[in-house]
Amino acid sequence: MANIIGTYNCKVDAKGRLMFPAAFKSQLQDAVKEGFVIKRSIFRHCLELYPMEEWNQESELVNKLNRFKKKNVDFIRKFMSGVHDTELDSTGRLLIPKNLAEFAGISKEVVLASVVNKIEIWDKTEYENTIDFDPDEFADLAEEVMGDLDNE
Repeated sequence: MANIIGTYNCKVDAKGRLMFPAAFKSQLQDAVKEGFVIKRSIFRHCLELYPMEEWNQESELVNKLNRFKKKNVDFIRKFMSGVHDTELDSTGRLLIPKNLAEFAGISKEVVLASVVNKIEIWDKTEYENTIDFDPDEFADLAEEVMGDLDNE
């Protein structure tokens, strides 16, 4: 499983390409060779970039859903909407498909932010609004989400 670290500001050119950060390239050497999958995020107006190995694991989970349940089929359809495989070009650029860029509101300035095993691609303004949080609210959220974990 990938353990990706870092947040980087990038610029998107007129063709929808961005220079993939060197720090991510060095962390994801195998993934750079194998390629990536880019898709819409479920919870936010951003994109998710999965190393192929991580995407395969995610797909296995989705593929276990019973397709004789309408909710599952609806979920799968929406989950897979706009999914593209992609790779870095010879100069290290990543192409963001136009339909995905429109979904995420991406134009010129973006933020690539690691989220453990994948990378989120955000419009810079949207990202800054998302991470602008009240420290007390975050402390409450952290307690609620992580507070029941046993320290082993």
